[in-house]
Amino acid sequence: MRSAAGPVDGGMPGRGEVAGVFRRFAAFLYDAFLLAGLLFAVTAAVLPLNEGQAFRSGHPAYSALLALFVFLYFGWFWTHGGQTPGMRAWRIRLCTENPGPLRGSQVAVRLLAGILTLGLGTFWAWFDVKRRTLQDIVSRVRVLRVD
Repeated sequence: MRSAAGPVDGGMPGRGEVAGVFRRFAAFLYDAFLLAGLLFAVTAAVLPLNEGQAFRSGHPAYSALLALFVFLYFGWFWTHGGQTPGMRAWRIRLCTENPGPLRGSQVAVRLLAGILTLGLGTFWAWFDVKRRTLQDIVSRVRVLRVD
């Protein structure tokens, strides 16, 4: 199915069409399940530091550790090829507006925008002429289909 926005970058090799909301959401769900499992593993690894007891809700160091892990997960995948495992499965890729790899600051802005909008910024793609989400706009990236 072709997107309403059509090909981007004049059909340059290695570039696809703008990814739709469904693909983005499906990739996010895939990553969310994978990330949940990894966060359980991180928790199991640090439990001995808390005498084997569960961390209390809102424990600052534990919360910071999990937030850092989430940032590193997305940051590493996005800056090393532009695809998380979920994005790879759903054949979409994060690309910068300008040639070059994604920067750490763009990762931070993108994640912060997603958190602050509770992910609802994704639905902005239905109203934007270029099918960009709010996260795409503020971080100056595009999510493209690569099939």
